[in-house]
Amino acid sequence: MAGTIWERFEHDPRRVENAQLRAADRDRDLVQEMLGNAFAEGRLSREELDERSDQVVAARTLGELPPLVKDLVASSPPSLLAMSSAERHAAAELRYRRTRQQALGAFLTPALICWAVWAATMWGGFPWPVFVMLGTGVRWIRLVTSHEDTVASIEQSMEKRDRRRLEQRDRRDGKELGRGQFLSPPE
Repeated sequence: MAGTIWERFEHDPRRVENAQLRAADRDRDLVQEMLGNAFAEGRLSREELDERSDQVVAARTLGELPPLVKDLVASSPPSLLAMSSAERHAAAELRYRRTRQQALGAFLTPALICWAVWAATMWGGFPWPVFVMLGTGVRWIRLVTSHEDTVASIEQSMEKRDRRRLEQRDRRDGKELGRGQFLSPPE
């Protein structure tokens, strides 16, 4: 349940951008279910169950729910794989825009400096700063002309990195479970 309990929420309550969203009855029911399972397994006393259940009922936002069960489920950061394709695409677009801005800066800064040096020392001579512009502008031009391909490539690398992290976490959790440590209630 460690990895899947959060997937059962419409919006992952661990994510900062979702923390201020109003909690729905379904969200509270999921937390109540976790608490009930923990009580049935002897991981919570009756008093703890009652206290936490009252806090769940009183919870107004999603951000109030994870602290109530943080000692009952394995903690793991929200996964990029848990993102919708639209969220992943938006994150890739943001990364593309930042990369394009950095490439533009890496193109303009040396080009402008070289043109200033050329204008101050060789006005009317051979325009050698053109070679600097060609050398530094290639990356920026490539980014501008291949927007969709670049964003798709960024999305693929984000997904690949996240899958690798999940595999590492699963291997680590498997080793811990093999040592007899119980991380979360079974589904």
